[in-house]
Amino acid sequence: MGSQYQEGADVVGGGKPYQDNPGPGPNIMSADTLRGDKVVNPDGEDLGEIETIMLDVPNGRIAYAVLSFGGILGMGEKLFALPWESLTLDADQKRFVLDIDKERLKDAPGFDKDHWPAMGDAQWAAQVHAYYNSRPYWEH
Repeated sequence: MGSQYQEGADVVGGGKPYQDNPGPGPNIMSADTLRGDKVVNPDGEDLGEIETIMLDVPNGRIAYAVLSFGGILGMGEKLFALPWESLTLDADQKRFVLDIDKERLKDAPGFDKDHWPAMGDAQWAAQVHAYYNSRPYWEH
């Protein structure tokens, strides 16, 4: 990732915004439609799938996409809070791209489904954003 910060997830593919996409499209979508979307790295390696989208309700922003990685039938999987702007939506392939090596993801700060972190904790959030070289969304 470069030194320039962006404010949201990039979108590639899917035609021209608002022109070629009647109804919901790659620029405005229901969060439910993103659940279960595959996440890959730029080399095409499978990194998992979107478990859920976390909203910062008072500020009206997407805070994180939660990635589930590993495990079998939900057992032993690890969850990761990904800063929204660290993802690129590949609208043509209906998947997200996260610019991270699979081994680096394994070492990322994560949690299990029964022990979620306090996502509103500024120190925790700053560590997550720093790991992904992403400016915290509340600083935009």
